[in-house]
Amino acid sequence: MKQTVLLAALAPLAALPGVQAESAESWISAIWDDFKEAVDCGTCQVLLGGLKLVADVGEGFMEDVLTGICDISGAEDRDVCAGVIAIEGPALHYSLKNMKVASHTAKTLCSALIGLCDFPDVRPYHLSFPSPKPATTRPPPSSKPPIKVVHFSDTHVDLSYETGSNYDCSKPICCRVYTEDDAPGTADKPCGPWGNLKCDPPHRLQESMMTAITDLHPAFSIYTGDVVAHDVWLVNQSEVLQDFNATYGAMENHLGLVYAALGNHDAAPLNLFPSHNIPDEYNPQWAYEALAANWMTLTGMESVQKATEYGSYSAIHPNSKLRIISYNSIFYYKYNFFSYEEPMESDPNGQFTWLIEEMQAAEDAGQRVWLISHIPSGNVDHLRDHSHYFDQIVQRYETTIAGLFYGHTHTDEFQIAYSNYSHRNWDTATAMGYVAPSMTPTSGPPSFRVYDIDPETFGVMDFTQYIANISDPSFQRGPEWVPYYSAKKAYGSKLSPPVQDAGVELTPGFWHNVTVAMEKDSSVFEDFWARRTRGYSVPACTGDCVTNEICALRGADAQYSCVQATPGFSFSKRNEASNAPLLSKRFQPECNHAGMASLLAKIAHQASLAKRNGE
Repeated sequence: MKQTVLLAALAPLAALPGVQAESAESWISAIWDDFKEAVDCGTCQVLLGGLKLVADVGEGFMEDVLTGICDISGAEDRDVCAGVIAIEGPALHYSLKNMKVASHTAKTLCSALIGLCDFPDVRPYHLSFPSPKPATTRPPPSSKPPIKVVHFSDTHVDLSYETGSNYDCSKPICCRVYTEDDAPGTADKPCGPWGNLKCDPPHRLQESMMTAITDLHPAFSIYTGDVVAHDVWLVNQSEVLQDFNATYGAMENHLGLVYAALGNHDAAPLNLFPSHNIPDEYNPQWAYEALAANWMTLTGMESVQKATEYGSYSAIHPNSKLRIISYNSIFYYKYNFFSYEEPMESDPNGQFTWLIEEMQAAEDAGQRVWLISHIPSGNVDHLRDHSHYFDQIVQRYETTIAGLFYGHTHTDEFQIAYSNYSHRNWDTATAMGYVAPSMTPTSGPPSFRVYDIDPETFGVMDFTQYIANISDPSFQRGPEWVPYYSAKKAYGSKLSPPVQDAGVELTPGFWHNVTVAMEKDSSVFEDFWARRTRGYSVPACTGDCVTNEICALRGADAQYSCVQATPGFSFSKRNEASNAPLLSKRFQPECNHAGMASLLAKIAHQASLAKRNGE
């Protein structure tokens, strides 16, 4: 009732030109009150309704109102508030202006972004396949010596990193000089020359990592995105292109053949990758073209020119039967405001249709496929509808798919797909998604991964995680990249019977049995949980947390991952003193500490504190 009354009362006001500009302060106060009152799905719709009315007045007016609310909340410094809102405001304005309050789109936003509505049921959408699923099984290992393939992700190099500057600042990214107190020689907490756990890394750390990778002589490498640093209130097209040149240039100089994927930070503004249904003025065509040029340089393959359309491509690895498909998962990212169309698109840019065409071509040619992308399909950040649609493709082509490879979370994780999510077992496990941790050290020691790959089937036989221990004082004299653990040694030894043979593949069934071992022996889960952040600042996880995390590992189709909408905006926090939002029921990706969505989360958290304190 409150929603209906509020919208009816405010709509006439919104329709009067000139009135709104004179009443910005009233709108700021009203929307701030709506933030404080947003405690359930109904009041979330009231909040969206108020924001929509503000958006109907005009883009500039909406940005002024949000900036005023941000100032009241103290969520960020004023320059950060103004910068983020100015950069991402046009996309938010477009989405709000076209959104219908209480629609499926609005409820999805209130569940995925705000955590105040239950997740809506996945809308039925059945993809069409050119041929029936064949009665084939996963090919057995070839018994040939494995090749090495390196996987690295989320480099986030900060070209403005300054040694000796302050690593404890009020901005979303530190180790930069914002004030005289941050400058080298005066900073109380100076950054070392090779990086800091509270900052994005300097370019020299990236060079060090790539030198270490080169010394291992991999057959090729994969990179699952996020080049650009977290200075999201400042970043523009020029900075993104400079970052591309630095990171992809380093790959070209050190690594040779690399297959890469698009990250949510790899444009300005970040996160915002619209479909063709959105006006061209919002399309980051310049980013697609720049990435395609870099990717073609690294692969030498004409096929990556497909990436100029929407950041996806398919390439056949030379002299092999491996097809690598890099697809744009940001179309399905819950912080991509262009995802919240009215109605929401089931297949933005026809990418699922294209994926089916590529998978069918691979099956017909007797090839195996690697799918590489940024956001894991089962992750809390992935829209549930599109996770389910993608899973349809995975299930149809399960014997063709040798593996799926992701980044984004900055943590060491995995996800398993099943032919029957009501009966998740080793014999229904169909596909394995490997989630690599980051090079940027904000979630723990910088890291990269080396897979042992069967040269015929391209199945994963083992992997070794490498780290440079940034907590060791010797790190600042020059990082030493050393093995952290072997998957087969760490987990295969815990199975019954143990799986230690170098010639045995790490199949989806193997990884399901690892999750069973976690349920039976708490030490197996505890070791996994510590490895997620490479032993750094390991959060407590017991009881329901353990159950939910294991369920998430078994949830490549996100609707089965046991993640529930959580009031208070579903974001994590770095520490209590930061005034960041409260923890969700699942620990969130580190990349969520940036952009408009994070800013709204912090505003909401500050509003809840203000209400609690009677302010």
